[in-house]
Amino acid sequence: MALSPKRVKHRKVQRGRIHGEATRCNTIAFGDFALVSLEPFWLTNRQIEAARVAINRRVKRGGKLWIRIFPDKPYSKKPAETRMGKGKGSPEYWVAVVKPGTVLFELGGVERSLAEDAMHLAGSKLPFKTRFAEHIRTE
Repeated sequence: MALSPKRVKHRKVQRGRIHGEATRCNTIAFGDFALVSLEPFWLTNRQIEAARVAINRRVKRGGKLWIRIFPDKPYSKKPAETRMGKGKGSPEYWVAVVKPGTVLFELGGVERSLAEDAMHLAGSKLPFKTRFAEHIRTE
């Protein structure tokens, strides 16, 4: 099942533009290891799902995985071979707006080497540069 909102206030939204670093969702809050974006991008629900599946298969369903992003922006598209005008196209799929520094996935309950391997594999499924991050405990 693809990620998508149950209901939204507006069926179509304007594109906007992604500029600046992430000011929220930019720290590791739940797990011990994370996958962090280094570039701005619109991440589709299918890309998020592909990365999630890759992580789960690599850790053999051990540990706990948190998905820190959610696709809540509708991506609209006009049909192929359609003339200009006649309004905005209908929503095709959903995207999550990702800024540099956004924590995409968090992983806990596994060893560092396995987590790094799983996050590297998930990063290779995504169309932008990512970085492995580790939470430093200060107890």
